Amino acid sequence: MHVPRFEPFPALRYASADLNRVIAPPYDVLSGADLDALEAQDDHNIVHVDVPRERDGEGRYEAAGDRLRSWLAEGLVARDEEASFTLYRMSFTDAAGTERQIVGVMGALEVVDEGAGDVLPHERVTKKASTDRLDLTRATLANMSPIWGLSLASGLTSLLIEPGEAVGSVTFDGVTHSVERVTDPARLAAIGAMVWTDAVLIADGHHRYGVARRYRDEIREATGSTETTSELTLAFVSELVSDQLSVEAIHRVYRDIDRGELVAALSVGFEIAAAGEVSSEMLAEMEIRGALCLVDRSGQGSWLTPKPGVFDDIRALDGVWLEHLLHGMAANVTYQHGVDELRTLIDGDASITAAVLIRPVSVAEIERTAREGLLMPPKSTFFTPKLRTGLVVRPLD
Repeated sequence: MHVPRFEPFPALRYASADLNRVIAPPYDVLSGADLDALEAQDDHNIVHVDVPRERDGEGRYEAAGDRLRSWLAEGLVARDEEASFTLYRMSFTDAAGTERQIVGVMGALEVVDEGAGDVLPHERVTKKASTDRLDLTRATLANMSPIWGLSLASGLTSLLIEPGEAVGSVTFDGVTHSVERVTDPARLAAIGAMVWTDAVLIADGHHRYGVARRYRDEIREATGSTETTSELTLAFVSELVSDQLSVEAIHRVYRDIDRGELVAALSVGFEIAAAGEVSSEMLAEMEIRGALCLVDRSGQGSWLTPKPGVFDDIRALDGVWLEHLLHGMAANVTYQHGVDELRTLIDGDASITAAVLIRPVSVAEIERTAREGLLMPPKSTFFTPKLRTGLVVRPLD
């Protein structure tokens, strides 16, 4: 099996700014209100480049590119003088109260063809018609937000324990994000070689990786070359180990189906029993019971306990079970992370029939998916915490 190249590069970094004011969450978790707050927080917050707004008109992507280049000219952002890897550490307490530290490395990961078998998806991807990320890449000539890749190579973590040169730290929502530059040739070679020894599984950023493939193909067609910077894309790579990873569920929201019809379909596979008012505390009870939870518009829940034998020949994933029971039905399925966020969504959207809380996928199941070349249903996993945008930007020029 061909394994993906993973290489250091001369990074773009903020040189003269309070990082807590200019670093932001990834673009795809930001609401309009979030963007308003970040833009108002600092004129140089990374969202001014990373999230061009519809209200700014047709030239918004070009304006974002001009803004990034002006920050470089002003010295607010600087390009490293030499190629580096960036160690990225996240220290936090997870939803279960366990203290964790994730350590990974930011570098440039090879962009491979779909199905090549060395950069692996772990779930089916919902199609997006928007060309937003592709337009932004063209205009900025930069990879703004990293994908998150999980290395199947055993031993990567041990190469990342030793600190590098500290270049910044920020704290958001109780999570400390620290980055350190590594330029020592021997260490660069060791890290790159380790990632090259096995496949990389995409944990977060399937759409971004697909955009990188489209951009690479554009550049190949325009230049006739397979040696440009577009052959790789910005990635955070950490080892697939359970003591580091915090994986949460993304719950299912159903529209365009009658509640009675939905319950009838679910009752084929589940015993249904009243569960009371739905709250985030139910997630732990779901694990104990081995059950899912149906959430009505009233906020009341019903336990969905698998009937003996019904799912024996079906993969043991909540999302797969639901797809199996609802196959061929007209239900419109969308996705929402977080129980409180789900309750808020239901309260504000009368088109929702009901929702189902599902349990997180285990790290062991994620690895099995990768090794067997299988795909989970869309939005099966929610990796936390989310990487920050702006700590490292990869130039393409």
